[in-house]
Amino acid sequence: MLTQWDAIMNFLLYLGVTVPMLALGMFVFMLTTPYNEYKLIKEATVTSDPAKLNAAKAAAHDLGGKMIGHALVLASAVYHSLGIGDLLLWGVLGIVFQVLIFYIFEWVTPFSVVKEIPKGNVSVGIFTSRVSLASGLLMAALISY
Repeated sequence: MLTQWDAIMNFLLYLGVTVPMLALGMFVFMLTTPYNEYKLIKEATVTSDPAKLNAAKAAAHDLGGKMIGHALVLASAVYHSLGIGDLLLWGVLGIVFQVLIFYIFEWVTPFSVVKEIPKGNVSVGIFTSRVSLASGLLMAALISY
């Protein structure tokens, strides 16, 4: 029978895996785009240039959507996993498929996401974030045993 301390240790173990997996996902997401999301966001803190402010908003929406989408996959993986190995496997698959879906979206749209976000097209950033949320939600639902 699990004691309260066993549950707390299990919580800490899974937290110790999911937070780095989320950070790894963010790192990979930023590596796979030709623009630097953090740079775009940081530049907006020291300027009043509307173009830079909009580029920061677009990048923040894009990156935030990827983070939430990946967190949905990780949450489902924690719920359905048979152990830490399963969690790691689903976490990595979530990262890979989030990147693939982003570039499929890039390919099928009549505009270039990777060009529009640095130009400050906030609408594209919002739309891209919703694609990431939807794909994360669908991937989360697909994890089952």
